[in-house]
Amino acid sequence: MTSRVKKIDPRTSRTQNLLEEQVGNEFGTAQQYLAIAVWFDQRDLPRLATHFYRRSSKKRDDALRIVQYMMDSNIEVEVPAVPTVRNDFTEPRELVALAVAQERSVTAEVAALTRTVREDGDYLGEQFMRWFLAEQVDAVSQLSTLLDVLDRADGNLFEVEDFLKREDIGSSANDALAPQVAGGSR
Repeated sequence: MTSRVKKIDPRTSRTQNLLEEQVGNEFGTAQQYLAIAVWFDQRDLPRLATHFYRRSSKKRDDALRIVQYMMDSNIEVEVPAVPTVRNDFTEPRELVALAVAQERSVTAEVAALTRTVREDGDYLGEQFMRWFLAEQVDAVSQLSTLLDVLDRADGNLFEVEDFLKREDIGSSANDALAPQVAGGSR
C-alpha cells in the first residue's frame, strides 16, 4: 500500500516568491529585535528589554502568518536563512534608531509585496496583506514615539523605562484581526 501525500504547487508567481522572501525578512527582524532585547536586558533595563522581546515574538508570528497563508493557498514553502544580526552597540539610541529603520524597511517591503499582489490580480492575497499594512503603520508609529521619548529623556533611561511602564506601546489593537499563525491551534 502506498500512501498519498497532498500535492503542493511549486512557486510560480512573483507574489509567491516575494511572500517567501518576506518570511525571511520577518524572521530576520525578529532575530534583530531579540539581539536588541538581550542588550537591554544585560544592562538592567527590563522594560526596554521586555518591549523588544515582545516585538521579536510578534515578528516571528508575522513570519508564521505568511507561512500559514502560503500553506492554506497550497503554495510550496521553503524557510529561508536568516542574515546575521547586529549585536554591537554603544548607546541605547542606536538600538531604537535601528529598530525604527528596520520597521521602515519592512513597511517598504510589505507595500511592494502588496503592490505585486494587486498587479498579479491576486485578490485573496491582497486581502491577506491589508492586515500587514496596518500592522506596519502601527509599528513605525510606536517605535518612532519610543525614539522621541528616548531623545527627550536626554540620557535618563529611568524616564524611558517609566514611559514604557505607563504607556501601552507595543500591544496592538489590530491583533484580534490578525491572520492565523502556522502551528497555532485550529
